[in-house]
Amino acid sequence: MGTFVSKRVAPVEKLAIEGLILKAKSPKAPAHLSDSTRVWWRLVVRDYELEAHHLRLLQAAGECWDRLQQARELLARDGLVIEGREGGMRPHPAAAIERDSRIAFARLIRELDLDVEPPTSTRTGPASLRSNRRGGYAG
Repeated sequence: MGTFVSKRVAPVEKLAIEGLILKAKSPKAPAHLSDSTRVWWRLVVRDYELEAHHLRLLQAAGECWDRLQQARELLARDGLVIEGREGGMRPHPAAAIERDSRIAFARLIRELDLDVEPPTSTRTGPASLRSNRRGGYAG
């Protein structure tokens, strides 16, 4: 898999098409995400240059985060264990949902390289990123 290179870009660029000047707007955050996740989504889109497939990964990360938060709310309300069919206690199903969503979110963030600060200055070439993997590309 290739390495994604993130760059800080302006949220709006002007495009000249056949004498017309159009404004290319940043993509909107998916409406089904929570308010706080949509704010995070917009910040990431503002700070990083993302291609269409990166936007899908970003949406999936937001969905994982929201699902994780929903599971945490259930666990806070019901506790880590619930009564099973035969009267015994068993783990709350939301515990597995929380765990799986946390793992998926971390993997998606790693795939997008969002744990690396965006460059602070404009550059003519791509920014060098350190790899999170041992022995990986270090720029």
